[in-house]
Amino acid sequence: MIENKAYLYCKKAVKENTTPKFVKLQMKDFMRICEGKDKKYKISEKKLKQLSRLLKLLNMPKGLKAGQSLYECTCGYQWLFYIAIFCVVYRENEEKRRYETGLLEICRKNFKTYTVATIFILLLLTEPQFSKFFSVAPDGSLSREIREAISETVRSSPQVYIYKGVKRFKLLRDYISFKPFSSVYTPLSFSTSRMDGRLPNAFCADEVGALPTIYPLEAMRSGQLNILNKLGFVISTKYPTIDNPFEEEVSYSKKVLNGLVEDETWFSLLYEPDNTKEWETNDLILKQANPVALEIPEIWEDLLKKRTRAIATAKARENFVTKHCNIIYQGVGTESYIDVKDVQACRVESIDWTGKEVYLGLDLSESNDNTSVSMVAIDNETISAKSFAFIPEERIEEKAAAERVDYRNLCKTEHVFTCGDRVIDYTFIEDFILSLEEKYGVTVMEVGFDRWNALSTAQKLEKEGFQMIELKQHSSVLHPATKFLKEKILKKEFAYESNPLLEINFQNAKCVYDTNKNQYVNKKKSNGKVDMVVSLINAVCLLQRSDTGNDFVAQVI
Repeated sequence: MIENKAYLYCKKAVKENTTPKFVKLQMKDFMRICEGKDKKYKISEKKLKQLSRLLKLLNMPKGLKAGQSLYECTCGYQWLFYIAIFCVVYRENEEKRRYETGLLEICRKNFKTYTVATIFILLLLTEPQFSKFFSVAPDGSLSREIREAISETVRSSPQVYIYKGVKRFKLLRDYISFKPFSSVYTPLSFSTSRMDGRLPNAFCADEVGALPTIYPLEAMRSGQLNILNKLGFVISTKYPTIDNPFEEEVSYSKKVLNGLVEDETWFSLLYEPDNTKEWETNDLILKQANPVALEIPEIWEDLLKKRTRAIATAKARENFVTKHCNIIYQGVGTESYIDVKDVQACRVESIDWTGKEVYLGLDLSESNDNTSVSMVAIDNETISAKSFAFIPEERIEEKAAAERVDYRNLCKTEHVFTCGDRVIDYTFIEDFILSLEEKYGVTVMEVGFDRWNALSTAQKLEKEGFQMIELKQHSSVLHPATKFLKEKILKKEFAYESNPLLEINFQNAKCVYDTNKNQYVNKKKSNGKVDMVVSLINAVCLLQRSDTGNDFVAQVI
């Protein structure tokens, strides 16, 4: 076993409630590697020693610890980030690093910008000759901050800066170069068109939440196709919007950490609070989002002062909650529907549907998007569920790239089907619904649908003898079923067979509350597709209605 600063940090932090759940998941994976339990990856002792030596040679340029080495000043989360990214390698080829992406979600005043600067200094000193490095930021001022931090650190570190009386770094306004390797770091500002054609060995996108589009990240990544040890860093705090590029990256990270998507090249530290409620009084929110505050008392005291001001001053509230708690302030009243781990705890090997009375829920989308059908029944207080998705055949690759979901592989399961070319073939879906009774030996009691995209299909199914029920897509109608399904899952009175896309949909689902505190899944607020969850809730709506006799829907005539 290789003990190191990062391992010792993880060994302690993984047991503490001050460590967020997603950080714990990443820590556990890292600890397995350190303990020699991973057959594919290991910690490179050579790279670890190199990293430690370099951090001992680099000095803090200013602040309370000015003049001290970075080895002495580096915080726990920074050790984990540096060692995991730079030192975890393949057992079969120690020159090849495991990780290609390092994502860091962390609040302000946690040395985020300085962490980026340190990364670039390490890259300049260790990557192959003629390497090119780029930082991407929303504006020029932020890019200059990173360049200045690099320049100040190098100038404050004579053992790195000068060798035999000769300066080894060229520190200019537009770029920084390490002359012995002819490697160059260039800070870039946001552009919608001028980032293609770059060939970065490594890049770092800072404050990604403020980028208007994901173009800079994709442009950088596309330029790394022929790089052996390609590397990209994505770093940001939260921003008061849910539809920014960083939230897409965070959503993907959570899918990887939860095992919903397999990507062994992705490393992420998500310092966001597990519980986003009661930020005014819950110290744990601040502790989980600000790991440095746990090590430096002055920062903790400053956060408490800022919180007091945010409580008292409305204008200071959004900035504090978003930037110092890592909570999307615009989303007060918005929260994840349910933890996907709770859903996965309800997964069973198989369900015998024979003889069951079932209720179907439809979520028929626009003709070029995902569509879903769900089937539910209840026995001995347990809801059995089966959800299906339908995707246009010729849009699979396009959707897979945009949503980072392996639709091609999912189509090999019994829950995801392709139908139509560029648009959904509704006849295929109608025939599929008509076949359910014979295929599963069930009796379809009712079919719930949303009038918006399903009226034609509903009328056709009604002619075939199905009892069609229109479900108004309104919080007053959907809230009881949304709440009921969540309670059933939490009580483990819910059962479904292995269905990766359904789990991904649950991971994506976000709920909002109306003025009457009614909760419902909101597609626009969700991080990705939620069609299977919506169709499932529609089906549960009918199931619950049949038990209670509530008349809150309109039947198609």
